[in-house]
Amino acid sequence: MPEPQYERGIPVTRGGNQDGHLSVARGETLREISSAVVGLYREHFGKGPTKAKTYAHDDLVVCVLRNGLTTIEKTLYERGKGQTVREVRTAFQDAIGGDFIATIERLTDRNVTAFMSQTHMEPDLVIGGLAVDGRVGYAAHGGGGAEEDVTPIAGSP
Repeated sequence: MPEPQYERGIPVTRGGNQDGHLSVARGETLREISSAVVGLYREHFGKGPTKAKTYAHDDLVVCVLRNGLTTIEKTLYERGKGQTVREVRTAFQDAIGGDFIATIERLTDRNVTAFMSQTHMEPDLVIGGLAVDGRVGYAAHGGGGAEEDVTPIAGSP
């Protein structure tokens, strides 16, 4: 197994690109994406997910959000109205999708070409995927993801 390589003290991995250039492992950028996306949920739902993990590979960014359903959404689901929750979540994504797109564009310095999101009730999970107009210029060391356990803001439900 080859020796790990470092650039300015940061571990780097060989990118999958054909020219073999190194991609700097920037877990902090992935954490920034996770935090910003959770912040959008907190701002618009009054509650954000308690866990978020963002992955980046080539021209894709994927955010996995856990434990973000509100009390009302959980109650609706438990009473057989899961489809209603999905419809509201889809309407939410349609209404503020531009905010998610702007966040990813700002943090990756790439233009988003596609954005999609899906909500799952049990377990409580949202996956948002974005395609961008080129290879994302960072890759997290050891698998391409950075996890952030998000602590609720004081006074949040």
